[in-house]
Amino acid sequence: MSKDKEILKGNERIDDLERNGYRIIQDPGRFCFGMDAVLLSGFARVKDGAAVLDLGTGTGIIPILLEAKTGAAHLTGLEIQADSADMARRSVRLNGLEDKIEIITGDIKEAEVWFEAASFDVITCNPPYMIGQHGLKNPEDAKAIARHEILCTLRDVVSQTARLLKPGGSFFLVHRPFRLAEIMVTLQEYKLEPKRMQLVYPFVDKEPNMVLIEARRGGRPRMTVEKPLIVYREPGEYMPEIYDIYGY
Repeated sequence: MSKDKEILKGNERIDDLERNGYRIIQDPGRFCFGMDAVLLSGFARVKDGAAVLDLGTGTGIIPILLEAKTGAAHLTGLEIQADSADMARRSVRLNGLEDKIEIITGDIKEAEVWFEAASFDVITCNPPYMIGQHGLKNPEDAKAIARHEILCTLRDVVSQTARLLKPGGSFFLVHRPFRLAEIMVTLQEYKLEPKRMQLVYPFVDKEPNMVLIEARRGGRPRMTVEKPLIVYREPGEYMPEIYDIYGY
C-alpha cells in the first residue's frame, strides 16, 4: 500500500479496472475516464499481434483496457497534456506493462514527428466532442480540453489517422450523434470508409447520446449498423451487455 502512495501525486487516487487485476491512476480535479472510453474498448476489434495507437489517450485507459482484452503486440498512447501523459505512464508502470504500452507526450496535429506513415494496424480515439469554446470559463482547464475542440478538431484526428493507418487498417471512434453527418463526410474525405456503426442509448426510451464507429483505410463502401446498445435497464442498473463490456 505504501508503494501505491509513492506513485501518486496531489489529489490522485487509484481505481480498480476489474480486468486482469489492472488499476489506473486518476485525478478527479482534472479528468476521469467515462463510459465512452470503456464502450470504445469493447467495440474495437484488435487482431493478435496488432500495433495499436490511441490518439488523445488522457489517463491511458484505452490502451490499458485493450491490452487486457486483446492480443495486441504493442499499444501506444499519444497525449498533449503533460500532466495527463505523466499520470498515464505511472498507470502503465503500476500494472507492469512498460513492455507493452508506451505513452508519448505530443500533439495529434504533429503526429508525424513521432510516427512513420502507415505504421499502425488499429487506431482508436475518444476525442473532444464539443465544437469551439462556447461557454468555456477556462480554455486551459484539463476537463475543458478533454471535452471541447480546443487543441484539436475532428479533422485533425481523421487526417492524422488516415496518414498513420496501414492500408486496410481500422479506425475506431466514439463520438456524439449530433455530429454524425460531419463525421461520415470527413471520414470519407480522407478515404476512411465507415464499416460499422452502433448507437448507444442511456435508456431504451431515450435518444442516443453516443455513437461508435469503425472505419477502414481504403475499404469498400458498405456499412453494417449494429443493434442499439442500451446502457441502463433502470437508474443504477446496467443492462447485461454493459456488465459484459466492463467485465463484471
